[in-house]
Amino acid sequence: MSSATMEANSILPILKKKLAFLSGGKDRRSGLILSIPLNSDQTSMEELGTTLDYLLSIPSEKCKARGFTVIVDGRKSQWNIVKTVVLMLQNVIPAEVSLVCVVKPDEFWDKKVTHFCFWKEKDRLGFEVILVSANKLTRYIEPSQLTDDFGGSLAYDHIDWFCKRLVYEKFTKESTLLLDELSVINNSEKSAAVDKDKSTDCSLLPSCDPETVLQAGHELLSELQQRRFNGSEGGSGGQQGPTWCPIEEELLAQPQVMKLLDSLREQYTKYQELCRQRKKRAQLDDIHSKVMQVVNWLQGPGSELLKYHQAIGDSVRAAQALQQKHEEIESQHSEWFVMYVELNQQIAALLSAGEEEEVMELKALQQQLSDVCYQQASQLESRQNVLQSAQTFHSTTQELSQQLDGLLGMLCADVSVADGASIQQNLKLLEEKLQTVEAGLTSLQQKGALLLEQMCSHSSWSLEGTESPPEEQQDNVQHIQAVMEEMELRKQRCEDMVDVRRLKMLQMVQLFKCEEDSLQALEWLGELLDALLKTHVKLGDDSQETRTLLDKHKKFVDVAQSTYDYGRQLLQATIVLCQSLRFTTRSSGDTLPRLNRVWKQFGVTADERQRRLELGLNFHTVTEKVLQQERVDMELLDEVDASGKTLLDRLSMSVVFPDGSEQFFGSPSNKATAAEGIRERLLLVEERRLLLQETRLHNNQEEEVLNNLEERLDVIGEELSEKEEQDEEEKRAEPQDDDLGRATQDC
Repeated sequence: MSSATMEANSILPILKKKLAFLSGGKDRRSGLILSIPLNSDQTSMEELGTTLDYLLSIPSEKCKARGFTVIVDGRKSQWNIVKTVVLMLQNVIPAEVSLVCVVKPDEFWDKKVTHFCFWKEKDRLGFEVILVSANKLTRYIEPSQLTDDFGGSLAYDHIDWFCKRLVYEKFTKESTLLLDELSVINNSEKSAAVDKDKSTDCSLLPSCDPETVLQAGHELLSELQQRRFNGSEGGSGGQQGPTWCPIEEELLAQPQVMKLLDSLREQYTKYQELCRQRKKRAQLDDIHSKVMQVVNWLQGPGSELLKYHQAIGDSVRAAQALQQKHEEIESQHSEWFVMYVELNQQIAALLSAGEEEEVMELKALQQQLSDVCYQQASQLESRQNVLQSAQTFHSTTQELSQQLDGLLGMLCADVSVADGASIQQNLKLLEEKLQTVEAGLTSLQQKGALLLEQMCSHSSWSLEGTESPPEEQQDNVQHIQAVMEEMELRKQRCEDMVDVRRLKMLQMVQLFKCEEDSLQALEWLGELLDALLKTHVKLGDDSQETRTLLDKHKKFVDVAQSTYDYGRQLLQATIVLCQSLRFTTRSSGDTLPRLNRVWKQFGVTADERQRRLELGLNFHTVTEKVLQQERVDMELLDEVDASGKTLLDRLSMSVVFPDGSEQFFGSPSNKATAAEGIRERLLLVEERRLLLQETRLHNNQEEEVLNNLEERLDVIGEELSEKEEQDEEEKRAEPQDDDLGRATQDC
């Protein structure tokens, strides 16, 4: 295979075997190092020769002139194979080889034989061959230029190398082919522009995408430049180098890639301009054709569709059918409107970058297209609004009719006499239904007015300005007005019936309320009677408290009297309402007898309570008089005893109702407490009686003693008088004895 036509892709299986490689290392003369690693397997000399031919085609002539240092690694091979390889170098690269270093295994070959053999063949080979062990190879080549297989520090990745080589060759091939194609296309278009009568072949296109090829070239160039930078930096710093250090072929590839990229960009720019002009011309022709297509359809079939579909229907179903038909018409128009939007965008894009003569043509097309589309869209929207309003009007009419039917059915049904709450609920429901009907009629009138307004404003029935058929429009208007008038009359009739039903239901509510309140009055009166019997037991601890209880009792009786009168008035009103409502089978029932019976029982109980409080007041009044006065007559004490005993007897008695039943005041403990208070007061009075008796007895005894003393004093006085008379007589008789007599008298 000739090196001029040899490509890596064609010998890829051989290259993968790594029979030989250029690691990028250099000898001391700056010659490239060619490594041939031999293994224990039988090496194909033909494949090795192919590999060497391909590798030697990569470096530049300047690089080849420096000569190659070939390292033949024979450590894993036999001597005869090594010898064959060395001899093959004479036929493949005799002029380019400067030195062949055969790396021998330790203590394996016969040094004398091998050395003598190569020395003998030196003149015939044309290059020097030396045998050297791996650890002594650095005498001839620097360690930094040797791979790790030979104890050096130069990094080399064979797989990465042939992968990048494939990319380079692919780019070179594709870019060269693409340059030829673009040149042909650009030249053909240029010649067609000079000769305007000559038509161009618009089918001329490159076989591959220029963008893809350019991107691949830029990536390859970036990779080569990065490897060059990393390689020079790694060599100067002595650090670990990249996975594949740059060699002369890469330095040669960079300008080649850059040159191809520059040429490709130049031709591609011309091709893009050519495509842009070609596309612009095609767009102008296409836009003009599409604009006229849209305008002709909208002014022709589109206008005819709207012209003969102007009905509004007489029901919701009919309006929905017309709405569905209109949606089909809109669907047909939407396809053309989408085309209008796309064409408008395309025209706007061309206007921003178009030439002067093109701008005038595009603006005229744009104006014509916009006028026609906006007029047709306005007609569609107007028709859509009319149909939506008609559907809403018919729907509201149907709903209002159902509401009126429901209200009429409720008015025609008899009012069930259940209770006041249900009647009020029915009345509330009736009012709500009437309000709903009124709101529905108002809504119907508003929607009807809106529909009439839209129909009147929708006078342009085609793009040419012809008017709609007057008969059809007049029929639609009359139908709408007739529907609204009919709903108004039905609503008025229902209102009149609602007024009558409302009055009757209010009377029924009042009747139930009177019956309920009369029962409540009966219950209250019963509660008052029960409270009077169970809680009104206390008679007071003194006269003041008893008077207070008497006042409260009178007020309590007044409350009961008001309750009774209120109940009787309610029952009388019930009778009047039943007569008004013609409820012949309904009356007050047993409420009035029960009310009278409870009132009589309350009267008897209240009188008994009044009597007991009066007896208690009399008892406390007399008792307080007895206990407060210093001198008390026995008759008053006897009166206290009598009233106390009467009161105690009264407390033990029951209340006898008119029907013969009996009821006691309070509980036995209440009666015992009241009786105990009376007995305590009687005991105080009795103590007062005993005290008075003792005082009186003591006073009688003192009077008797005094009387006896007085009697004795009287006797003594009489005796003294007699004695004095005698003494006087004696004194007169015996004057000289006056002093003696006076002394005697004193004694």
